[in-house]
Amino acid sequence: MDWLTSTAPIITPVLGALGVITGAVYSYRTVKRKSDTDERVASVQAQASAEATEGQTYVEAMKTVTAGFSSLLDQQRGMLDQQRHLLDQERTMHAQTVERVAMLEAGQLELTREVRQLQEEQRKDRRWKAAALDYIRDLRGLVAKALGHPAPDPPDEIAADVANADR
Repeated sequence: MDWLTSTAPIITPVLGALGVITGAVYSYRTVKRKSDTDERVASVQAQASAEATEGQTYVEAMKTVTAGFSSLLDQQRGMLDQQRHLLDQERTMHAQTVERVAMLEAGQLELTREVRQLQEEQRKDRRWKAAALDYIRDLRGLVAKALGHPAPDPPDEIAADVANADR
């Protein structure tokens, strides 16, 4: 059904032109019939007058058709200008969308890089912490052997980690 809507700008002027032409034909036929009746009744002078009337009617019909076509062409030009304007707006919106998507992709790449960097730092910190706790445990063992009594309690900041490492 969308194809019918999209052809409306074409069908409307064509049907309008067809209506104008049909009106001109009916007008022409009416005048023609009248002039044929006058020809049978009137003399040569009436016959010449009828031909002049017929010519004038034809000229008027052609003026009507020409005016109709001119009007239709103006309407089509107006619709084309509107369509161009809408197309330009759509292109602008598309370009803005593409730009936004590119910005989002760049931001996503930056965030991914930062997450990877933080994960690597966490791995390093865990390895460092494990090594430090092993070292502290070994030092506490050496201090306890050297002094003959238990090593001093660790500071509160690391007490829980040292207690977990001793287990």
